[in-house]
Amino acid sequence: MINLIAVIIAIASVLAALGHVGYLALLNNAAGKRAGGAPVAQYVRSRWALAGGATAASLFAWLLTSGNVVLDVISIVIAVGSGATSMKALQSTQAKYRSGG
Repeated sequence: MINLIAVIIAIASVLAALGHVGYLALLNNAAGKRAGGAPVAQYVRSRWALAGGATAASLFAWLLTSGNVVLDVISIVIAVGSGATSMKALQSTQAKYRSGG
C-alpha cells in the first residue's frame, strides 16, 4: 500500500516539475520573439537550474519507488520536497509575468 502512495506522489511531483519546465520554455520562446524580451529571457535562464534540479529530484524519487518500504518513504520525502519547490517556483514566475487580460 505504501508503494502505491509513493508512486502516486512521485508522479504528481514529476508532473509539477515538468509543468514548471514547460512554462519556462514557453516564456523563453515568447521572450525570444518579442522586441525587448531580453530581461525576461535572462530571468528564465536564471531559473533553469532550479527547474532542472527539481525535475531530476522528482524522477529520482520515482525511481526509488521500485525498492522496499524504506526507499518508498525516502521517495515520498524527496517527491514532496521537489514537487513543492516546483509549484512554488511556478507560481512565483506566473505572478511575476501575469498579464491582465
